[in-house]
Amino acid sequence: MQLPVTDDLPAYIIAPDPGAPRLTRKVEGVDHDGQPTGISVVEERPLTIFLNGQEIVTAMTIGDYPEYLALGFLRNQGMLGADETVTGVDFDEDLETVVVRTDGQTNYEEKLKKKTRTSGCAVGTVFGDMMEGLEQVRLPDLKVKTSDLYRLASVINRTPSLYLEAGAIHGTVLCQGGEPLVYMEDVGRHNAVDKIAGWMFSEGVSAEDKLLYTTGRLTSEMVIKTALMGIPALASRSGFTAWGVEIAREVGLTLVGRMRGRRFVCLAGEERLVRDVDPESVPEEDKKHRRKSAGA
Repeated sequence: MQLPVTDDLPAYIIAPDPGAPRLTRKVEGVDHDGQPTGISVVEERPLTIFLNGQEIVTAMTIGDYPEYLALGFLRNQGMLGADETVTGVDFDEDLETVVVRTDGQTNYEEKLKKKTRTSGCAVGTVFGDMMEGLEQVRLPDLKVKTSDLYRLASVINRTPSLYLEAGAIHGTVLCQGGEPLVYMEDVGRHNAVDKIAGWMFSEGVSAEDKLLYTTGRLTSEMVIKTALMGIPALASRSGFTAWGVEIAREVGLTLVGRMRGRRFVCLAGEERLVRDVDPESVPEEDKKHRRKSAGA
């Protein structure tokens, strides 16, 4: 099978908005020759998340989709169960707060006692019992076509984004087959994933036939969050950590990294790959669409 080449970008349900005035601003400086220059830089804003009457965390974020970020954060930390009834999600732009309200008692107090700092460039947190939650995870046996991986990498890398506009940002994309559906960006990859989780929870979207694509490293945190969301495949153009690979193998998550042009490496779930395209038929990645090194 030869992979078709197309310049058409899909109709995302949610896509980055690199032209949004609140997300970047122009900063003046000098270049390597000492000449004046101006570049767009990404904004960072604090967002404090409350669950009912309890303050949970303050995250640094670019400020878009705060309601999805709050819902996803609480879901991924185990503070908001799948059977919880959310009665309201209120964002106050002036106070930079989101309050998530439920119709019953939540167990955030015990969770807060187990708070630990995550790896990487993160201001987010995971909690000590997240690993315990993996014991109950049984991911679907989703077959992943290599033609879909190649298409996703090509389409996502060509999609207008804040990364291409200003850099210093991570992207996460919820995909189904070879189609990207929801593309979220943020200064921390955990925030981008949480926005995806919040959107899925809010819209009642199932996870068993989905793949998550990230521009960031395939760390233990990324693998854990993907698995707990019930998504059976995770792909990235960046590299792996050993613990991330180990956890992916334990929970049955297909893990594909270092995706650049026709190249990729699969370190977990190789038996679920369907090699339906000749890699030699895949065009090399255009330099203008390249992101940071796959080893980052």
